[in-house]
Amino acid sequence: METKIVKVDRKHPQADIMREAGRILKDGGLVAFPTETVYGLGGNALDVNASHKIYAAKGRPSDNPLIIHIADMEDLPVLVTEIPPEAKRLADAYWPGPLTMIFPKSECVPYETTGGLDSVAVRMPNHSVAQILIREAGGYVAAPSANTSGRPSPTLAEHVIEDLNGKIDMIIDGGSVGIGLESTIVDFTEEIPTILRPGYINEEMLRGILGEVRMDQGLIAEDMDIRPKAPGMKYRHYAPRGSLVIVEGRQEDVTAAIQKMADEKISQGYAVGIIGTDETAGAYRSGLIKSIGAREDEAGIARHLYRVLREFDDSDVAYIYSESFRTPQMGQAIMNRLLKAAGHQMIEV
Repeated sequence: METKIVKVDRKHPQADIMREAGRILKDGGLVAFPTETVYGLGGNALDVNASHKIYAAKGRPSDNPLIIHIADMEDLPVLVTEIPPEAKRLADAYWPGPLTMIFPKSECVPYETTGGLDSVAVRMPNHSVAQILIREAGGYVAAPSANTSGRPSPTLAEHVIEDLNGKIDMIIDGGSVGIGLESTIVDFTEEIPTILRPGYINEEMLRGILGEVRMDQGLIAEDMDIRPKAPGMKYRHYAPRGSLVIVEGRQEDVTAAIQKMADEKISQGYAVGIIGTDETAGAYRSGLIKSIGAREDEAGIARHLYRVLREFDDSDVAYIYSESFRTPQMGQAIMNRLLKAAGHQMIEV
């Protein structure tokens, strides 16, 4: 398959390109496009065959549910059987934006889109290209991240091209994304609203709207026997090709421990990567050292994470050691992605 790659203005995308992309989705094809979180791989959410194509293009397990993207609130009742008052309050506060909510699904949503579940995940992105594409496509676009399953999510069109060129119909290049981590997911099919994936909208912000909210236990401990209700709950995600280990503790102890482990691997002939910050990168003396940004700029850390992991892949690094990033607002989301990428390999020093 030849993949058409087109560049658009992120705020005012060319109308003819967006109409063409919408037609591709209506006809059952696949289009990758930017959102404010990461690039998504879009297909018609109500088309069984389109969902099959998404799973095939990504190499994604078919029990890993897809998020349906909408652009208008009036389209939500078509997809779900119930919208709790708390969910309406949350939508009023954070839609459009980096928030996904899970509801009981309606009959029009195929099980192929929901990973066989009776619930459906829905998001309304806050990105002009995404909003226009969704409307051009008929209003309902299933869109996981536009990467090979398990790899770091794409924050640039170049990442999508690397993973999916020749596998999908079109890639819309809208430049770099804004947030760089996937949306927060809140499950409203439970008695208490439950966070299934942390993101930019953190637990404190959710409590401010919902009052009571809890964290899913699957975020704390891996359980391969569960059936995932949301993307990223069961399978290794966001992972570089090299073995990633996170080191946590007092900064001087972390730096010393990372350098010692890096030196050991380098002495054995391996290429080693180190993830530090602007404040600590200069303290490391060997290895391929990358700063993820300044510690006080947690939005920058989040935005740069997947890019840095992919850059290590480009350098054929066999081992990666990363500092821990438990920052105030997005630290929970950043560490969730890092732990997934590391297969929960973390050392405390």
